Amino acid sequence: MSGYAVVDVETTGLFPGGRDRIVEIAVVQVSPGGEVEASWATLVNPQRDLGPQHIHGIRASDVLTAPTFAQIAGTLSALLVGRVFVAHNASFDRRFVQHEFSTLGHDVPLVAETTLCTMQWSSRLLPHAPRSLAGCCATAGITLTDAHEALADATVTASLLRHYLHKAGMPSGARGRSLLGSSMPVWQPPWADTVELAKTALWPRIPAKDIACVRRGSAAERQTPFLARLVDHLPRTAETWECEQYLALVDRALLDRVVSVREQEGLARASVELGIDRPTALQLHRTYLDALARTAWADGVVTDDEVEDLCAVATLLSLSADDVDRALSSASTGPVVPGTDAEFISPAQFRLRVGDLVVFTGDMVEPRDTWVGRASRAGVVAHPSVTKKVALVVAADPDSLSGKARKAADYGIPIVTEHAFSGLLKDLVARRPAP
Repeated sequence: MSGYAVVDVETTGLFPGGRDRIVEIAVVQVSPGGEVEASWATLVNPQRDLGPQHIHGIRASDVLTAPTFAQIAGTLSALLVGRVFVAHNASFDRRFVQHEFSTLGHDVPLVAETTLCTMQWSSRLLPHAPRSLAGCCATAGITLTDAHEALADATVTASLLRHYLHKAGMPSGARGRSLLGSSMPVWQPPWADTVELAKTALWPRIPAKDIACVRRGSAAERQTPFLARLVDHLPRTAETWECEQYLALVDRALLDRVVSVREQEGLARASVELGIDRPTALQLHRTYLDALARTAWADGVVTDDEVEDLCAVATLLSLSADDVDRALSSASTGPVVPGTDAEFISPAQFRLRVGDLVVFTGDMVEPRDTWVGRASRAGVVAHPSVTKKVALVVAADPDSLSGKARKAADYGIPIVTEHAFSGLLKDLVARRPAP
């Protein structure tokens, strides 16, 4: 029995022949009569940055554990074989899927002749509708939610296909073929040639691998705060220099007030290597918060923004609002007592300097040229590649999969968000002497 495979892909960009890759794919199998038979979807690790994340909304932390296209190729081919490839603006989705298979050395029969485009057919079956998926769905009375989420888009496209089948004259209850021995004629859709060609198209044998699908939001579900991963007790107590090393890593991780998955993994590993158990880490976190509170009190006034920042840091360090109140109260009572932890531990306060090299990676919310210009006016130099001389990497996503981000992580170079970089530039400009 043949049918349809309704497909939607989210991608890193618009051009499958270049560096752009699939980052999410969904397939909804539909019978010849328009009934949904099965659905399948997964994020895909593109092994590069994710492109316009503000459009597709996919986070690098979710994609870190997603399968590559090579790992899902066998499963995907089994879902597509013998079926008409259906999509809205189908040439876009088809070319991406075909290119991914081609990159693996597979020549698959995904061509215009085996494809049905619901956008193209709208001119005939929904003549007054806008050509967009949202416009076609609105005209057909189909509710579209979670646009630019692959399974949601594929599901409503499947509903649109069923609507087209009825608009094209499919009798109610028809399944696209007659029962054995029936004298009634078989109803055929206007794209019957496409259906027949797709049924007979030869697909290469691609072994399916037992790979788990990954959905959006999976990182938050599986993520355990790094403090919870530390052991409750170690045979020895960490020495002062080990505590300082640990807090230097904490300080760098908190630079943009976002502790990425990559940074959490790094902190967990470093804690084991430095011999820091959970009680020690928790006490160091409180000491770090105390140091931030002292910095906030340095000018005699603690602003609402500074309190909000302390609360954000406390949350990232698994501390409570009571810890913030205690830190502010302690910092307001007087100078640091000599011989205490607070005397030797304080935030490193990473700051940019004039002439520092910075590297940008990923599809920023603001254009790359805008950031380069702002950096230049502040006295910071945009650099094309990551070397050990680079001071900072600015990423669209702190868990970016780009080669630049991976190299920066290897070198121990901080990776920060656009928002954090903006604050660092403002701080640098404020510290520059007046002309």
